[in-house]
Amino acid sequence: MLEKSKISVVIADDHPMILKGLHDELQANNYNVLGQAANGMQALELILTHNPTIALLDIDMPLLTGFEVIKMAKQKKVDTKFIILSFHKENDYLSQAKALQINGYLLKEDSFSEIEDCIQCVLNNDVCFSRSFDASSLVTVSEDLKKIKHLTSSEKTILKLVAEQMSSSEIAEQLFISIRTVEKHRSNIIMKLEIENTTTNALTNWAYLHKNVIKEL
Repeated sequence: MLEKSKISVVIADDHPMILKGLHDELQANNYNVLGQAANGMQALELILTHNPTIALLDIDMPLLTGFEVIKMAKQKKVDTKFIILSFHKENDYLSQAKALQINGYLLKEDSFSEIEDCIQCVLNNDVCFSRSFDASSLVTVSEDLKKIKHLTSSEKTILKLVAEQMSSSEIAEQLFISIRTVEKHRSNIIMKLEIENTTTNALTNWAYLHKNVIKEL
């Protein structure tokens, strides 16, 4: 097990009291806190500059969200392990976290001991989600992502446009294909995603609910 003093950490949250509390707890427990940020841009700069062992990030921050920070940092091939600390429990956020292959996702209601457990977990190359998350939600999110990954590149392209609320005729015009081809793709997508096709807007509604994950395809 790596000594705490050798675990370098960057933290980011736009709530000053939460940021200070997290900073003080980490230092009191001998972690090497390299820096703290009050917005996403500062967080990204700290991560790219210091390449910390761990980055603890809020989601809702000015300039860049926690998810945007992680996506941009990963594109730069940093070795940092990313843990989200958020109030958000909704499946949409879980889906985004899983799509970005984030190492850990905790809730701000979790104790500091749970944060420490999560840090050790991700350092062992495991994925850690808060115990507060409903197990069935995690399973549902994982299954949805697996289904999306089975789509062809053409189907993914059309799904992105559907998520933007574009009609079949608008999609056909943009992609220079026939409406019939678009409808065939839509039918295949519905089948692969196992969407209950009870209404004409079934795929549009599904895509809208998952739009933040779909845009990462």
